[in-house]
Amino acid sequence: MARPATIENAVMELLWDEGEGWLTPGEVRARLAQDLAQTTVATVMVRLWRKGRLQRRPRGKGYEYRPTLGREEYAAARMSEILEVVSDRTVALHRFLELLPEGDREGLRELLEEE
Repeated sequence: MARPATIENAVMELLWDEGEGWLTPGEVRARLAQDLAQTTVATVMVRLWRKGRLQRRPRGKGYEYRPTLGREEYAAARMSEILEVVSDRTVALHRFLELLPEGDREGLRELLEEE
């Protein structure tokens, strides 16, 4: 069975690919490439909702869900959360820059110059 974080990522990717639409756990399960039980998908989606990553609203006897943030906004929020736990943000950012491909570093330079 896939690790829970891997299933969470697969669910988030699927929901982002769906755009603004709302999906039930059953609809998500039917679209996932992994063969998972309906209860597993529902549990993962409830966990994502509790973490604030998904919105939910009633639909029939259950709920339907959609992401609270777009893919890029979510990535930016996660990067910010990660930086909150380091003691020296400058060092962490420097190490991050070392890992970026040159094209991404150049894009970041351009963004910073616009600020």
